[in-house]
Amino acid sequence: MSSALRIAIVGAESTGKTELARALSQALATRTSLRCTWVGEWLRDWCEREGRTPRADEQAAIARTQHEHIDAAAAAHDIVVCDTTAVMTAVYSELLFGDRSLAAYAVAEQRRCDLTLLTALDLPWVADGLQRDGPHVREPVDTALRALLDAHGLRWSRIAGSGDARVGAALAAALTLISGRARTR
Repeated sequence: MSSALRIAIVGAESTGKTELARALSQALATRTSLRCTWVGEWLRDWCEREGRTPRADEQAAIARTQHEHIDAAAAAHDIVVCDTTAVMTAVYSELLFGDRSLAAYAVAEQRRCDLTLLTALDLPWVADGLQRDGPHVREPVDTALRALLDAHGLRWSRIAGSGDARVGAALAAALTLISGRARTR
């Protein structure tokens, strides 16, 4: 198994996960001598390719593919910043379809992450193609996500603010993790 650090960025829609993942990966590459990358959200690519949102029976494959991409990046890098994980697919599957079957897989994969950053609901909602349901879903998704993480003892840090402040908060959390890991080696 790869020893790459995995930093998961999760949160409701339109909370800046993709922008934060890109910026955090770049900031980590600049601040460390480590090989850093970020893995985009597979669901976004899937929706663009298919021209629609997935059905209930397609959720498990989307969750698995997200982690296959993360694993591939971890095999070639020291740090992988993940623009979402299967926990988001599990949360949406439960909220949209009443399907809780993905939770066990999602939790197991989330445990492989060294740091989980949960994006706050403090950015304005922005339409973004097929994936966005609307600002009314952000609070229920955030509540369900926190409940899932907490129910399974998965630690997380909320990242708030905008622009450089948001990236700075994420960078501080990541550098604390990297520093702690270096001391234990």
